[in-house]
Amino acid sequence: MVAPPDNDVLWARTLSYAYGGSPALLGVSIGARDGEILAVTGPRGCGKTTLLKCLSGQLVPDHGEVWFKSAPVHTLPPLGLERLRRDHFGWIGTEPQLVPELTAWENAALPLLLRGTGRRAAKSAACEWLDRLDVGECARVRPAALLQSQRQRVALARALAAGPDVLFADEPTAPLHRADRAQVLRTLTTAARTHGITVLLASHDREVATLADRTVALLDGRRVGSLPTPEAEGRAACSVSA
Repeated sequence: MVAPPDNDVLWARTLSYAYGGSPALLGVSIGARDGEILAVTGPRGCGKTTLLKCLSGQLVPDHGEVWFKSAPVHTLPPLGLERLRRDHFGWIGTEPQLVPELTAWENAALPLLLRGTGRRAAKSAACEWLDRLDVGECARVRPAALLQSQRQRVALARALAAGPDVLFADEPTAPLHRADRAQVLRTLTTAARTHGITVLLASHDREVATLADRTVALLDGRRVGSLPTPEAEGRAACSVSA
């Protein structure tokens, strides 16, 4: 067992995973640095979701290692994985998965409340993110009365309000219209950069990937490339010239 590189907050080596004998990942290695926005791209069915679930401890890989800082995620017991996801990881996917009995702010505050944060502090953090995502007026509304785009923003507020070290975003804007998609992505990437959150952003949309610092491509469960995005190259050039 080999510890991850010092500059990688999340690191995986030769991950393989199969669903009922059908391979979804085949020897994928990947590392994400602290505060980096890393896009995982590729066509539908290439293994993006499976990779994010292995990295976040939702799936245990058939082969390979996953490390978060000095913790071997792939060998943690169920309780350890639960604590890791609760205290350090955030997740947002294509479906909001909100609790229907709770209001928007209660849904956004739920990870904090489960962590033991006081109700007043949890509500304040949740409402702050709801406001940033332009759904502050929906704070007391239950999911059934919200539009799909509003529910997705509430889910993003829930992921960000907990202040995760790593945010896993699996096609988070897929159900949104273009205008909503642009705003949500701007909020996500701005929040990540200002709060030092590492983001793994899975998408088959190349436009989404351009917001990342670096891109890793998958095809048929295998890694086929890694390159800095044009925006990241521009930021690096500005840094050098400064």
